Amino acid sequence: MSLIVRSSSIHAAGCYTTTPIRKGARVAEYTGRHISKDEADRLYEDYPVTYLFGLGDGAVVIDGFCTAMFINHSCNGNCETTEDDGHIWITALRNIPAGNEITYDYCLYDGSVDPCTCNCGAKNCRGSMYSPQEIKRRKAAQKKSATKKKQGKRKAAKP
Repeated sequence: MSLIVRSSSIHAAGCYTTTPIRKGARVAEYTGRHISKDEADRLYEDYPVTYLFGLGDGAVVIDGFCTAMFINHSCNGNCETTEDDGHIWITALRNIPAGNEITYDYCLYDGSVDPCTCNCGAKNCRGSMYSPQEIKRRKAAQKKSATKKKQGKRKAAKP
């Protein structure tokens, strides 16, 4: 199997296969140095783009430096990621024809204020690279915050 990096309609550069990939095949490993999330937050505080991949509970991340870092997000990705003994593997969810862009659902979960807008164009696109669970959590937090603001205004308005 051979992968190349070239322009992508999803985001800047993307990773493409030059040969067919069969369902279940490991496409790539996400590699790089393993650092703490706190160190990553310090290192990339002012960077708009990072190539970090959380391991386990997210306390340790891989600071990506590999071909896999160019694999873009899609709400309907043709691959998925799995963690195996500190390694992150990108595996084909279905047969992928030669020439197709490799994608997976990032399922972001970090509490960043960035909306992480999705540009995948899939029919089921949720408009965000955040996981469905994180989107629900964020909406609930926004609703709770709005309710508190309304309650505070009512209290302030009473004589």
